Amino acid sequence: MRGMAVLAASAACLIVATAALAGEPPSIVGAGPAHGLAHSRGAAHGHGGGGGGGTPLLAFRGGQIMTSAAVTPIYWGKSWSAGNPTIQGLADFYAGVGGSHYLNTNTEYTGTNGQVGTGVSVGNAIIDNSAAPSRPPQTSDVAFEVGRMISTPVANGYYPVYTDLPRGRATYCAWHSWANINGVLTQFAFFFKLDGDPGCDPKDTQTGHTEGLAALANVSGHELSEALTDPHGDGWLDNTGAENADKCAWTFSGTPEKLGSTSWKIQGNFSNAAYAARSGYDGAGCIDNR
Repeated sequence: MRGMAVLAASAACLIVATAALAGEPPSIVGAGPAHGLAHSRGAAHGHGGGGGGGTPLLAFRGGQIMTSAAVTPIYWGKSWSAGNPTIQGLADFYAGVGGSHYLNTNTEYTGTNGQVGTGVSVGNAIIDNSAAPSRPPQTSDVAFEVGRMISTPVANGYYPVYTDLPRGRATYCAWHSWANINGVLTQFAFFFKLDGDPGCDPKDTQTGHTEGLAALANVSGHELSEALTDPHGDGWLDNTGAENADKCAWTFSGTPEKLGSTSWKIQGNFSNAAYAARSGYDGAGCIDNR
């Protein structure tokens, strides 16, 4: 990552800033669609055991899952700075999510390469103070940004890109996707700025997090869970194309999730086994711990 300078460090994360990178542009091939959209409250789909007609169960589509995740958050936009408490808050979120009861909600699912894992390693967060898009970006735009910041992505890498672009009239809060970036099939996600956004607010009154941080953490759990169980669109989906987190969007057990030393209000994920047993906090397959 050429031209980058260390701004600040803490026990939880190392913040790095960059100007526009010189040299050859990244190679981006085969960017997938915006997948697993975390719809805003007014446009949410697939609640609980729903997801349209026919069986509500998730079915395996024959591809790979993620057995672990190497997370490197990217903060894109002119307003991000090393002292931003949202960056530190999300560092705490990712530092605690690995091996948690929350990520265990995904482990019943397998792919051609094994079982969905709960191991999460967290790399140094990156700040890119170049201008973020002024409108909702295409997946190829976000893949290009990941390629600019991460010249050598890893196969189990997951690169969530947090922008300072408000959601505006978009009907979703975040999504995940994939692309071949510099020769590596890579997983990434996109997030709007969610401060003061009632459509993406989990209405967290228990943990003390700010509204914007709570909103980003909730949809961060959503997209990470979907990247683990369906990283390339051929993992686990129901008959309408909904992924495990889509089916439990905006439903909560009422008890905050303990992730490391911090607690978060995070939606649950759909479990085929829980649905078959008519269990889960909604009685229809949504669980937030196992």
